[in-house]
Amino acid sequence: MSNNDNIKWYVIRTYSAYEAFVQKNIEKMVENHNLQDFIFNVSIPTEQVIVEKNGKRKVVERKKFPGYVYIKMIYTDQLGYLIRTIRGASGFVGPEGKPLPLTIEEVKRIGLEKIYEADFHVEVGDNVRIVSGPLETFLATVEEIYPDKEKVKVVVQMFGRQTPVELEYSQIEKINN
Repeated sequence: MSNNDNIKWYVIRTYSAYEAFVQKNIEKMVENHNLQDFIFNVSIPTEQVIVEKNGKRKVVERKKFPGYVYIKMIYTDQLGYLIRTIRGASGFVGPEGKPLPLTIEEVKRIGLEKIYEADFHVEVGDNVRIVSGPLETFLATVEEIYPDKEKVKVVVQMFGRQTPVELEYSQIEKINN
């Protein structure tokens, strides 16, 4: 059995505005203690939003989940202890502070990493359901497939007309007719 089954994403709760501080300190800890075989990624998911200030619109990067840092790791009690002692980290998310790993669906929904199903087969003309993003739950028809970018162009019926939209593979699921 491979160790890959033990590699999971966990959520660390942080004090307000301490996300980057906690992330940097975990990355330093990985470097200083040679933990590359246990901690694989530390992430603060962000999104781009349009804000209006003084009548001008601009796009800004904003934390999707303020107060949380995501970590892909092989959890051990010792690592859990080291992470909890980092200033600004208040512990793991889970029942009674016991770290609860995220499910694959949660990892996909949050956008922590692209997870491709080996059985991802859609063809031009297939009907699909959009499973994440602003058009979540919309039904669409595949118009083009871009395997190099792992994206598809779909047509969505919106506001009474056909609207083409480009999506990542992970944002759609095939509807079996």
